[in-house]
Amino acid sequence: MKTDAVLQHITDWLADYNRRSGTGGFVVGVSGGIDSAVSSTLAARTGQPLLCLEMPIYQAPNQVNRARKHIDFLTQNFDNVSGQEVELTAVYDQFIVALPKVDETASHEMALVNTRARVRMATLYYFAALHGRLVVGTGNKVEDFGIGFFTKYGDGGVDLSPIADLLKTEVYELARQLDVIDEILNAPPTDGLWGDDRTDEDQIGASYPELEWAMSFDGDEGGLDDRQREVLDIYRRFHAANTHKMVPIPVCEIPDSLR
Repeated sequence: MKTDAVLQHITDWLADYNRRSGTGGFVVGVSGGIDSAVSSTLAARTGQPLLCLEMPIYQAPNQVNRARKHIDFLTQNFDNVSGQEVELTAVYDQFIVALPKVDETASHEMALVNTRARVRMATLYYFAALHGRLVVGTGNKVEDFGIGFFTKYGDGGVDLSPIADLLKTEVYELARQLDVIDEILNAPPTDGLWGDDRTDEDQIGASYPELEWAMSFDGDEGGLDDRQREVLDIYRRFHAANTHKMVPIPVCEIPDSLR
């Protein structure tokens, strides 16, 4: 990959989109992970106003610390960047109190996990509306178009996606070129929605390089080893289950004869 050229292409694309939209810059959520670090740095490079939000909800301290350090890195290197921490744990707790009591099940736990992402999305759009800005997405190609590893109307609720055509390994390549801090470069990828240190690989059952291989595989499955078959099955299972996230919202079209 022509890293410098890709960085400039995305930076120009963001700046041009902002100009054409008539908005006043960008808002991005910074989690302490590699994707949000790269997305926010690319937005900062445009020279347009950028607000970086850190929005902890029972967040692991190491994730919060990485996010803060990255925002400090941006504010020290770009005059157009500002940071804001919005502690959302109490908001999340009050939301849970308002819900009817149900049995503690895996589906209940997942519903609450997705709620965290949607509370953050609402916060991003509050600040975007307040300042007349665009919400920058942080999803990569594997997450957004391979396995659908994001929350619908949560971290999937954005205005534009600068790195969604990049594989995870390519995001790391850009991060190194952008001088993203080592703590983020070396941290295992995690969605930060569980209040602990479980990684994306813990949840998915495969690493991003493995998923990238599965995403591009179109050969003879007869020659695969056991792990490759397992990874291919994982990829296909996630892709099938999450296709509804990756396609346009279905619209029931009314025939002219019924109008």
